[in-house]
Amino acid sequence: MRTQIRQHLSAVAAKTLLAVFLTSLTSCAMPTKPAPTTDEIATAYVKLVLALGQHDADYVDAYYGPADWRQQAESSDRDLGSIAAEADELSTAVDNSAINDLDEMELLRIVYLDKQIASLAARVAMLRGDRYSFDEESSALYDAISPRNNEAHFAELIEQLEALLPGDGSVAERYNAFRSDFVVPPEQLDAVFRAAVDEARTRTRAQLELPEDESFTIEYVTDKSWSGYNWYQGRYRSLIQVNTDLPIFIDRAVDLAAHEGYPGHHVYNVLLEQHLSNERGLVEFTVYPLFSPQSFIAEGSARIPQRQHRRGGCRRLAAKLRVDDTRQRRATHALHRPVPRLRHQLQPRPRHGGRPR
Repeated sequence: MRTQIRQHLSAVAAKTLLAVFLTSLTSCAMPTKPAPTTDEIATAYVKLVLALGQHDADYVDAYYGPADWRQQAESSDRDLGSIAAEADELSTAVDNSAINDLDEMELLRIVYLDKQIASLAARVAMLRGDRYSFDEESSALYDAISPRNNEAHFAELIEQLEALLPGDGSVAERYNAFRSDFVVPPEQLDAVFRAAVDEARTRTRAQLELPEDESFTIEYVTDKSWSGYNWYQGRYRSLIQVNTDLPIFIDRAVDLAAHEGYPGHHVYNVLLEQHLSNERGLVEFTVYPLFSPQSFIAEGSARIPQRQHRRGGCRRLAAKLRVDDTRQRRATHALHRPVPRLRHQLQPRPRHGGRPR
């Protein structure tokens, strides 16, 4: 019996050694596929964003890459499962990148692509039915979690506003009554907004060098869930739409000009196209997925200068439009109060399908 067992084990061992030997011969005869380059990963990422855009109409906010890539996405009819699988493959390729051999720019590209691809995978999962908490979703899509403030924090701000507002009634009622003096009449909206754009452009060009042929078109629209939106179209051109269904306050005109135009979304996209896409040939910046860390950066970059422009911007705007001095002083003084952030909590804001505007 023992002799039979030894013979059987010897036969099994021989077969195992033969299998290993044959496998080694096969691997030598068939060289492994080389790891994709950063450019190849970036190209695959852009095409994957366009493919996902076929399942989510809001996902691709801007694209100015090769037209045939968009056409391929429209005709390929890829399902979410195959998009998820390729996103996983790209993530693995990024993880396997030989980062020690990369220069600073290439390393930054790898980090950027890693975040963007992970966000894309999360969006695919959501479209396939996965559900997240608010913090989980913001982390997965935007690689950021909003700060937390307790009720006492907001109660203190409301108390400050309570002491500042004239009249009777609740804080919200008095706030809205006070703000009503500064609504731009519809017939003056175009003049006010263009004056705000001119001032914002002048200030921006004093600080930044922009392409001479950059520009944008302004349109006034209705039946939208946002107050303003920038649609970047490539070649240093944007379409900025302003929703006239919502009241536009004098400070909001400055906000929109700075946030959507100069030095906000329009300038952000112009500089990306000029310096990263055109000069460096980084194809990943020819597409702008709305639900992504890139979008979070774009919104932040548009919010900071928006606040800077408001300092004195209303005064200059009023002067250009020859607004009555008394109302001008009241508007400027009101807009420099220490609690302007409360306006977002005191005014009802419609849901906007995920668009961070």
